[in-house]
Formats: sequence, C-alpha cells, structure tokens
Amino acid sequence: MISLLAKLLIKDYKNVTDAKVREAYGVLCGGMGIALNILLFLGKFLAGTISGSIAITADAFNNLSDAGSSFITLIGFKLGSQKPDPEHPFGHGRMEYLSGLAVAVLIIVMALELFKSSFDKILHPEVLECSAVIVLILLASIAVKIYMAIYNHNVGKKIHSAAMGATAKDSMSDTIATTVVLISTIVGAIWGIPIDGYCGVLLSILIFMAGIGAIKDTVGPLLGTAPDKEFVERIEEIVMAHDIVKGMHDLVVHDYGPGRVMISLHAEVPHTEDILVIHDEIDNIEEELGDKLNCEAVIHMDPIIMDDEKVNEVKEYVRNIVCQVGEELNFHDFRMVSGNSHTNLIFDVVVPFKYRMSDEVIKKAIQEAIWVNYPRYNAVIHIDHTYC
Repeated sequence: MISLLAKLLIKDYKNVTDAKVREAYGVLCGGMGIALNILLFLGKFLAGTISGSIAITADAFNNLSDAGSSFITLIGFKLGSQKPDPEHPFGHGRMEYLSGLAVAVLIIVMALELFKSSFDKILHPEVLECSAVIVLILLASIAVKIYMAIYNHNVGKKIHSAAMGATAKDSMSDTIATTVVLISTIVGAIWGIPIDGYCGVLLSILIFMAGIGAIKDTVGPLLGTAPDKEFVERIEEIVMAHDIVKGMHDLVVHDYGPGRVMISLHAEVPHTEDILVIHDEIDNIEEELGDKLNCEAVIHMDPIIMDDEKVNEVKEYVRNIVCQVGEELNFHDFRMVSGNSHTNLIFDVVVPFKYRMSDEVIKKAIQEAIWVNYPRYNAVIHIDHTYC
C-alpha cells in the first residue's frame, strides 16, 4: 500500500537521494502511522474496557503513544529538510535523528508506565472476560503492526533513515507485546489463571529493550559514527578510477544528517604532472563524488615521487618495517629530505583505535628498525587514526 501511495503521491519517487523525495516519504509514512495507530488505540481501548484487562488497555495507550511518535517523526522530516541558514550552515538534517531519539524516549517511558501498572495487577489479580470480538481485535492489531514494521523498515532502509528504523523496531516490539496480551487473555479466559499482570511485566521489559535499541541507533549518528563500509568503498572506487590518482588516504566523512554529508580526503598524484592539469582533474573528481553520492567533497593533493630509485627503495624498506611492527598498521605521505648530517624520512603511520601498542612504542620500534640499515636516517613519524 505504501509503495502504491508513493507512486501516486510522490513525484520522482525513485530518486531517494533528493531531500524533497525523502521528506515526502517521511511525511507519507508518518501520516500512515498516525492513522493506523489511532485506529488500533480505539479498538484495543474498547477491548480492554470490555474485558477489564490492564495489559490490553496498556497496549492501547502504547498505540496512542505510537501515534504521537509517528507525529514526531513526521515533524522531524519536515524540520530536517529545511535549507541551511546562517545559524545552521550545515543544514537541519540531524533533526531527523533527534526525532528518532524522541520516539525512543517515548517507548521507554511507556514501558516504565506499563511495568508499574502491570506490577499493581500482580498484587491485585482479576479474572478477565474474553470474547471473539476481543480476540479478533488483537489479531487484527498484530497483523497491522507487522505490516507497519515491514513498511517502516523497507522505506527506512531505502532512504537511510534512523528515525524510521526506530519506528520499525517499535512496531515489532508492539507485535510481540500484543501477542503476549492475546495469549494472556485466552489463558485467563479458558483456565481462569490471572496471568494478565505477569504478561504485562514481560511486555514492559520487551518494550523497554526495544527503546534502548532505538536510542543506540539514533544517538550513534548524533555522536558521530564511522561511515558505512559500502559508502567508503564507493568513494574509493570513484576516486581510484581516475588514472592521475595513485593512492588515497585520510578519508573523513562528516554526517550532518541525511543529504548533508561532507567528505574530505588526500589524493596522491605524480609530482611531475602539471599542477593545473592535476587541479582540473581533482575538481572533476569532487564534482563526480557530489553527483553520485549526494555529498560535498574536498580533496587535498599530495604529490609523490615515483621515478627516483633511491626514494622507492627506502620507501619499500619502510613499508616492510611498518608491516613487521604491526600487520594492522599502514603508512603514507612518504618523503625524503636530505641534509649534511642526516636525512629525514617523513611519513604518517595509520594506527587503529585501541591498538595494543602505544603511539610512542610504535614510533620507537620503526625508528630502531630503520637505523639497522640506515643509521644516518631519522624517521619523522606522524601517527594517524583512521576515521573510516
């Protein structure tokens, strides 16, 4: 149904990298979520009132909070699609993450309230009433929530939306919750066992865990997580497809929200080439990255010497040393600066975060290994930490 509505209501619906298209998907899914959750609330509230079940009534108000969550998600998409302004030059894309965080907080609040009311039901148990109407309402709710989880997951994956991913998780937790409520209702009606409160407690724990997971998914991008592996590989593929580029490093991806991604990197180019020719080609690569990945790209040129036998010999020697010190280490930006008393070997070593050796130990190990064959060579090492 969502796919059909998208085709009918969203112009250029396949171009999910466009900010307006993403906004339209967010508004569509948010509006659908509000409507379905209000219908579920009304049905469950009626069923809960008839049966006297605290679990069904709590589940009804959980759906009402979900309607509020969908409204927050909708507002988040609208605010996040606003254009940059003097106060927010990088745009408002992270508003979508904030809306996802708000949804996650609502999930947790609802879980705590449900736990409280369910525990009270354990202390004061009651035999519940059950009818075919109540069972049908709960079964219909489960089917609707499964559908909502599927379309939120699929659309969220399509447009890379953390907020919709949180909503999909919320819908799945609601599916489990309503299933538990249905089981408790049937068991209570057939065997007269008052497990309503216990099921409510279990339900609250499941909802609480879903809320924690949603918080992790939305807080991560706000704090700054490493970019997707596929995105990094795509960047490397585009950059290295140009013959003038002999290598790349120091890739940094800044994510200011969907459609607000900025990247910077260093491209190694031959030092013998005309700088104007290189600059023109770098401009072309930046433009290509922007067109294909919907991002702003800045590339720094690193000239490298490729036709000097001595430099290449020492560079390869240093490369082997770095690998011997640690297989996970890498190096770049190698230069030789000769002097009367000694020669400086200047290069960067890339060290993974939380590496087993300290930066100083790594530098010392590399320097001492270089002195074995080149006692007059001094290693000037800068330690880099990869951001991807």
